[in-house]
Amino acid sequence: MINKIEEYLGDSAKDLLSHECKTISKDRLHLPGGDFVDRIFASTDRNQRVLNNLNWLFHTGRLSGTGYVSILPVDQGIEHSGGASFAKNPDYFDSENIVKLALEGGCNAVASTFGVLGSVARKYAHKIPFIVKINHNQLLSYPNQADQIMFGSVEQAYDMGAAAVGATIYFGSEESNRQIIEVSEAFARAHELGMATILWCYLRNPAFKKDGTDYHVSADLTGQANHLGVTIQADIIKQKLPENNGGYKALNMGNSSYGKIDERVYTELTTDHPIDLTRYQVANCYMGRQGLINSGGASGSNDFGDAVKTAVVNKRAGGMGLISGRKAFQRPLAEGVKLLNAIQDVYLCPEVTIA
Repeated sequence: MINKIEEYLGDSAKDLLSHECKTISKDRLHLPGGDFVDRIFASTDRNQRVLNNLNWLFHTGRLSGTGYVSILPVDQGIEHSGGASFAKNPDYFDSENIVKLALEGGCNAVASTFGVLGSVARKYAHKIPFIVKINHNQLLSYPNQADQIMFGSVEQAYDMGAAAVGATIYFGSEESNRQIIEVSEAFARAHELGMATILWCYLRNPAFKKDGTDYHVSADLTGQANHLGVTIQADIIKQKLPENNGGYKALNMGNSSYGKIDERVYTELTTDHPIDLTRYQVANCYMGRQGLINSGGASGSNDFGDAVKTAVVNKRAGGMGLISGRKAFQRPLAEGVKLLNAIQDVYLCPEVTIA
């Protein structure tokens, strides 16, 4: 298994697999494991029904019992339009094929819309944990707007038998205050009904692109988004893999004043290594008490290599898994299954250790 992982990583294999994190040491983290629900969540204010659903989530699919998760998310029909998402593989206009891919791919759960999951709930909701994405950025208003709006109620997700609800907040956007309130209230209701909660902690503001650098993926800004996410009691945080750092510093140039930061974030708590940058994201999830899952990103020219690399960085940083959609469903079923299994193999491989 490790030989195949090294093959996928190519020239970056040695750097990624042998790196030792000297910023925030691994012994300070709450790492994933088969006892994660008992060790971490049992002492929280989550009720027994939430613990049951988290336990189901952690004990489904090929990663069952490891504490790691592999989730198939397909809400792109709204977020990126159905045509742009499914033109590469029109089979996925059929909602059932989305759930079939998650099952065949050995995923812990499938995350999708009210419409997708509701259309096949009685056939599949007892076979694989459903994560209902309750808000979306719909792209039919003209001109397009970057705003997450509710598409249904938490009660609807509960009635279809969902194990969890998911939501996105565009931190940094003009609409973020309203979204924080909406999602916080929804998550509180979901916990009351016994469902787990997963938050897509994304940044969204044109000002975050400065002097040719996109700080939407900076470790310091995404780390703070994660910290806000666990504050409203998300059980699992979804975040993009960090690609740079220094977002706060870039936005505070000249006479501007934005947020608050300590220089030690850059001199002691991070380096420019991707594992160290991701470790800072994990630290902002209460040192891993709430699991960090990184997104797989868009489909490209080297999907298998990119997906395995992201999984290695996430695992070695102390993360909880990967949530990868487009790389899997924008290809034939057998290839999609193979890609999901390649991701899962990273978490099953004992030679891929915590840095």
